[in-house]
Amino acid sequence: MTAVNRRIVLDHRPDGIPGAQHFRRDDQPLPELADGQFLVRNHYLSIDPAQRGWISAGPGYTEPVAPGAVMRSLAVGVVTATRNAKYAVGDHLYGWFGWQDFCAATEAQVIARVDTGQGSASAGAGLYGICGVTAWLALTELGRPRAGETVLVSTAAGAVGSVVGQLARRLGCRVVGLTGSDEKVRQCLAEFGYHAALNYRSGLDTAALRTLCPQGVDIFFDNTAGEIADAVWPHLNLRGRIIQCGTAAVGSWDPLPVAPRRERAVLTKRLRHEGFIIFDHLERFPAVIAQLSRWQREGTLVFHEDIVTGLDAAPDALTSIFRGENRGKKMVRISNGTRAL
Repeated sequence: MTAVNRRIVLDHRPDGIPGAQHFRRDDQPLPELADGQFLVRNHYLSIDPAQRGWISAGPGYTEPVAPGAVMRSLAVGVVTATRNAKYAVGDHLYGWFGWQDFCAATEAQVIARVDTGQGSASAGAGLYGICGVTAWLALTELGRPRAGETVLVSTAAGAVGSVVGQLARRLGCRVVGLTGSDEKVRQCLAEFGYHAALNYRSGLDTAALRTLCPQGVDIFFDNTAGEIADAVWPHLNLRGRIIQCGTAAVGSWDPLPVAPRRERAVLTKRLRHEGFIIFDHLERFPAVIAQLSRWQREGTLVFHEDIVTGLDAAPDALTSIFRGENRGKKMVRISNGTRAL
């Protein structure tokens, strides 16, 4: 085992999309364990759009990462040493372990145990991590879809959106996707069960949306906000539901961007607009993962992973999400002199 813990820390806060220049390497000795801690050797880092918010000075749901601190990240790793009876050497865990080789973790940092019998270890940071669980819980708890309704999903080919599309179709809905390329449109239609899809870069106007959703939109699963949401809102039906799962299309919240006023539509159409943060629902992970794994084993749930190798690739992997380059759930496989799981 190496005596050096390679770490990537936040150098300074970005104004908008983060890039490699906002991070730096800061290697340290291998952390020592206090009572109750256990040493996790990371193998897969989860790269998520939410990480932009975690390093932003703007309004958020958690304290931002401090400059000089290890970049906050979910990860899958294996316990290599322990001073906690609940976690044994060899346990596979998914939790807040950061952009680093090793984490001296506490129980509070663990999100879930990873059962490699349900799939690869990387699935613990993908389908069985916040992406798959978010898709199921946000759709069913906030959207409450009914057979025959129209569900419109932004970033429809993304790690969350691709699962939402398949689940909504399974529940008997007509599923429509908005995505950022013709290739991803084809993927939505051929692999993810969408009945219709549109490359929003080719034109997202009233006529296009009416063609996609001739009966209007009952549930809008919004991962982007911004101009995409502005175009969709006029097509919401009476008692429509808007699931706010992300705001990836808004580059900065300081100053607050100007957008159409929506209060009249909320009132007259009796709309319900609610935000979803997966970390409010950690106790639901085991049950949802069990269901998702059954569907995947049956071959009725498709999930793609887009994995790059090397800890130093993490900053650009994050930026690539906002360039629209990812082809599935973005992850970094760490090569630290040992075989990845």
